[in-house]
Amino acid sequence: MMPAGQLPFSIPEAIVGRLSAARHLTALTGAGISAESGVPTFRQAQDGLWSRYDPTELASPQAFERNPTLVWQWYAWRRGIVDRAAPNAGHLALVALEQFFPNLVLITQNVDSLHQRAGSRAVIELHGSLYRTRCSREGKIISGYSESATPPICPECGAFLRPDVVWFGEPLPAEAFERAAQASENSDVFLSIGTSSLVFPAASLPLIARQNGALLVEINPEPTPLSDQADYALVGPAGLVLPALLDALRAARQTPRS
Repeated sequence: MMPAGQLPFSIPEAIVGRLSAARHLTALTGAGISAESGVPTFRQAQDGLWSRYDPTELASPQAFERNPTLVWQWYAWRRGIVDRAAPNAGHLALVALEQFFPNLVLITQNVDSLHQRAGSRAVIELHGSLYRTRCSREGKIISGYSESATPPICPECGAFLRPDVVWFGEPLPAEAFERAAQASENSDVFLSIGTSSLVFPAASLPLIARQNGALLVEINPEPTPLSDQADYALVGPAGLVLPALLDALRAARQTPRS
């Protein structure tokens, strides 16, 4: 599901100029870019059977402890939705930007792997992935397990297996956040794309970038708490804004300098 139409504005020349001169580009994506592919945001109403459940009450260690079968089934339902989705023009534009920025650092709060399916080479997953499973006791990533039980059992220790995602009340993976913070600090231009800027510590990354001299550009259909602090807030869906940004950069790179 891709947004249709054209942007009602042009990409500011100042953004294109900074991008053209930049060596290090960092992008942070949130649920908004996946929503353009038809993946419901985490807090949107659930369908059918799941409409009576509050997602925030299913995505926690306490919920898993109370009813591991229910939580596992809910995540299986979510994977089914993601399986039917496809990367959109925003995802693909980020892949194309790697032609200009081979060391582009892509940080995502999403767990749907749509960036990887689009072709992004190195993605820092702050909140884990729906497509990995780990032991709830030892934390090891487990593959090749039997699916005869719901949830499956760890073949090494007998504990329940769980999705390798960050639940409410759990810390982000330390190594992933450290790499994300370092990339933010070193960036010349930082793109905040489709994120509400409400979930910390991920929401601190654009501010780290700006404090260290990066041009901070927000891309979002709606204003967020970050909008007033960004150098530029481009109001629109990622599937329109990012391709326009890419086209503007291509045109600038092809134009001879006087």
